[in-house]
Amino acid sequence: MTVSPAVSGSLRNRLVLILIGGAAVLAVLLFFAVRSYAVQVAQQGQDNILDASVTSMLDAAAIRDGAVELDLPYSALSMLSTPADDQVFYAVLQDGVFLSGYEDLSFAEDISGNPPRFETDEIRGVTVRKISASRILIGADKRTEVQIVLAQTKDALSETLDQISRNAALLGLGFFVLAAGLSAWATSATIGQLDKLTGSVTRRGPQDLSPFKKPVPKEMVPLVGSLNSLMGRLDQSLSQSEDFIAEAAHRVRTPLATVRSYAETTLQRVDREENREAMRSMIKAIDESSRAAGQLLDHAMITFRADHLAREKIDLVDLARDLVLRLTPIAEMKDLQLDLRGDTQVPFRGDGILIQNAVRNLLDNAMKYGPPDSRVTVAVTKNPSPKITISDEGPGFPTKEIATLTTRFRRGANAADTIGSGLGLTIVQDVAKAHGGRIDLSNHPEGGACVTLSL
Repeated sequence: MTVSPAVSGSLRNRLVLILIGGAAVLAVLLFFAVRSYAVQVAQQGQDNILDASVTSMLDAAAIRDGAVELDLPYSALSMLSTPADDQVFYAVLQDGVFLSGYEDLSFAEDISGNPPRFETDEIRGVTVRKISASRILIGADKRTEVQIVLAQTKDALSETLDQISRNAALLGLGFFVLAAGLSAWATSATIGQLDKLTGSVTRRGPQDLSPFKKPVPKEMVPLVGSLNSLMGRLDQSLSQSEDFIAEAAHRVRTPLATVRSYAETTLQRVDREENREAMRSMIKAIDESSRAAGQLLDHAMITFRADHLAREKIDLVDLARDLVLRLTPIAEMKDLQLDLRGDTQVPFRGDGILIQNAVRNLLDNAMKYGPPDSRVTVAVTKNPSPKITISDEGPGFPTKEIATLTTRFRRGANAADTIGSGLGLTIVQDVAKAHGGRIDLSNHPEGGACVTLSL
């Protein structure tokens, strides 16, 4: 019976989720990185324009007749024009005293004499970017400082940043989709190595315990090494089990045969009827023990070999003929005739030992239940599929029990006085299943049982 291992989740799904999760994080980071860089570049562009504009204004300042004159050049304001028609504010101060412009426009700190400084502020309910710069004017008898504070709204900058944000989002989404696809492909390619190993193990027959020799990724070497080690131990264990079964069969059958031989000899020398009856009971018990032990060992051997099937080219006719020749002396002692018929040759690839064991069990049953002066027929045919049919002229199978007679240790109601273990038909059925076949039980209309072993 195959026991499914406990499942702790899908390695494929776990790997895909990790890779896609990493791709999602990278996509978000990419979005914010692109947007942050765009904000920095766009702000730097606006600052450069403000700086150029305020510098142009300061260059236009001059002292005439002891007074400061400042005509705002058109170019200074035109360079601040934007597609969004941003508002522009300015304030002109002389030595810290307001001269013209927007009086509410001021800088957060006094920067007189310092290089131009930039600041983001709010004026009249709108956000602006402003710059403050100053210039020292020297006249004939006068030295004064002119300061200009220039501010511009950020509508165009906001629109530009919104567009860049959308493009960055599309870029991040595209990166995520591409990374997700690559993650799925990489996962399939990686897990595919495990699938190949699984398929290689699945395609192997039970008898193939040779080590895996195909190249595998470095990370799978320990796993394949463990599998090879396990199969080596299994091969050794199965070989030991086969040797044990063969040795056990020999050691059990031989002493029982010796005891039976002594019991028969003793029976011939005993005169008292009650002693003779006791010896007959002993012989019967020995026969039952010998048959039960033999069939138990046969069943164990078949169970082992069915999972370790050794297929070879055999001729089912030759196999049946050999069994008939070997069992003919025993059949003649019971006044039975063994008859082999059917095709002259029936080639087949299978385990000859198992098939021979199955046919021998069928012949034993037929000879056991066949009445004296009757015939046991062995028919071997190859069309439409290889079949071995054995029939006798005995009482047949109990009709109501025929469906259950292949169950282990199950015997028919008419077999109570006959030596048996209830394993013969079970052995035949196991052999048939191991070769992809079946066993069919039936009764002849004129009397007698018929068993067909299909392969």
